[in-house]
Amino acid sequence: MEEVRLKELLERVSDGTLPVGEALERLRVLPFEDLGFAKVDHHRTLRRGIPEVIFCEGKSAGEIVKIARNMTAQGVNVLATRCSRELFRAISRRLPTAVYHEAGRLFAIEQVKAKRRGAVAVVSGGTSDRPVAEEAALTAHYLGCAVDRLYDVGVAGIHRLLSSWARIRKADCIIVVAGMEGALASVVAGIVDAPLIAVPTSVGYGASFGGLAALLTMLNSCAGGVTVVNIDNGFGAGYAAAVICRTMYGMRGGVEARGSSKREPKSGYARSR
Repeated sequence: MEEVRLKELLERVSDGTLPVGEALERLRVLPFEDLGFAKVDHHRTLRRGIPEVIFCEGKSAGEIVKIARNMTAQGVNVLATRCSRELFRAISRRLPTAVYHEAGRLFAIEQVKAKRRGAVAVVSGGTSDRPVAEEAALTAHYLGCAVDRLYDVGVAGIHRLLSSWARIRKADCIIVVAGMEGALASVVAGIVDAPLIAVPTSVGYGASFGGLAALLTMLNSCAGGVTVVNIDNGFGAGYAAAVICRTMYGMRGGVEARGSSKREPKSGYARSR
C-alpha cells in the first residue's frame, strides 16, 4: 500500500466517511499477506517508498501471476526481474497489462505513472554487457528515474567514452557495467562528481572466472567513491541509483517529503571543488 492511499484512508476514517471496520479490512494485508508459497510484503512501499520486486527464477508462471495480482490489488506497480521470454509467454495470458522487455529480461505493470526525479546514466563497456545494463536501466526507469544509455563505450576504444563525456557528467548518478577486466568503472569514476555504482558482468574468456576478475578490479578501484554490486546484478544497481535519486530530491513514500531540500539536476560539467 502506498503512503498516499493510506493517508486518504485514515482521513476518511477521521471525517467519518469510512467505517472503522471497513478500514480495518483494507489494512488486513499489512504488513504482509501469506499466499502459502510466498509472503507478499505490502508494507515495503510504506517503509522504503518502493514496492517489493518479484524475482522470477525458480518460480512457476502460476506463482508469479498470483503474486503480481496480489500486488496490483493494492494499487502499486509491479516489477519482475529475471523473466525469460518463454516464462513470460505463459504469464502474459493471465496478466494482459504486463509489458515485457526482452533485452533486460524483466516485465512491469504500471498502474501509477512514476514522477521522474533524478537522471541516471547507464554506461556499458561492450554490447555483450547489454542484458545486465538494460536490467539496470529499466529498473531505474520503472522506479522513477530519467535514464540515459551509453553502450559499447569500453576502454579498448576510449575515444568512444570521451565522445559521451558531457552526457555522462550531467547525470545525478552513474551506473557502469563492464565485464572482461572491468576497468571502465575506474576510468569513469576518476573524472565525475556523481555517485557511481559499478556492475561487473560475467562476460569474458576463461581467466575472467565468470566475472570475478571484473568484480575484483572494481572492488580495488584506485578512484574513490566506487560502490560495487554483485556480478550481473543490474537490478541491484538500478535500485540503488533510484534510492540515491529519491534521497537527492527529497522523495519519500512516492511523495515529496515535507521540508526536504530538493537537489537541482546538473545542467553542465561538474562543479569545481
